[in-house]
Amino acid sequence: MTDIALRNAVKRVALLNLGYFGVEFAVALSIGSVSLFADSIDFLEDASVSLLILMALGWSIRNRARIGMALAAILLIPGLATIWTAWHKFMVPVAPEPLPLSLTGLGALVVNLSCAMMLVRFRDHSGSLTRAAFLSARNDALANIAIIAAGIVTAFLWHSAWPDLIVGIAIAAMNADAAREVWTTARDEHRAAA
Repeated sequence: MTDIALRNAVKRVALLNLGYFGVEFAVALSIGSVSLFADSIDFLEDASVSLLILMALGWSIRNRARIGMALAAILLIPGLATIWTAWHKFMVPVAPEPLPLSLTGLGALVVNLSCAMMLVRFRDHSGSLTRAAFLSARNDALANIAIIAAGIVTAFLWHSAWPDLIVGIAIAAMNADAAREVWTTARDEHRAAA
C-alpha cells in the first residue's frame, strides 16, 4: 500500500463527501429533517477530515497523532449540531416528508459505502488519521440505513417527527463514540512517539 494510493483514495472521498453535503443539506432544509441535517453536517465534516488527512500524511507520527486528537474533536461537531437542531424540532414536531427522507438517505448510503470501500484497506495504515476516515464512513453508512428506516416508519407506521428525531440523536451518539475511539488511538500514538 503506497501513500500515493492512500492520497488518491482520500481525495476521492473528500470530493464525494463535499458533493453530497450540498445535496443532503438542501433536502434537509426543504423537508425539515433532523436526521438529514445531522448527516449533511457529517458529510461536510468528513470532507474536512479527508483534507486534514491529505495535509498530514507526510508528517511525523507525533504530529499525525496531534492531528488525530484534533480530528476527534471535529467528529463531535455533527453531534452538537444535531442536538441543536433536535431541540428546535422538539418545539415544532412536524414529520418530514418520508419519500425524500428515504431517497436522500439511500443516496447517502451509496456515497458512504463507496467511501468505506475505498478506505477499508487503509484503516490501519496511518494510525488515527485513516482510522478516523474509515470509522466516519462506516458510521455514516449505518446512519444512512437508519435514515431510510425512519422514512419508511414515518410513511407507513408512525407519521410523526419522532422517528427522524430518534435517528438524528442516534447519529450524534455514534459520532461521539467514534470521536472517543479516534482520541484513544491518537493518544496512544502520541505516547508511543514520545
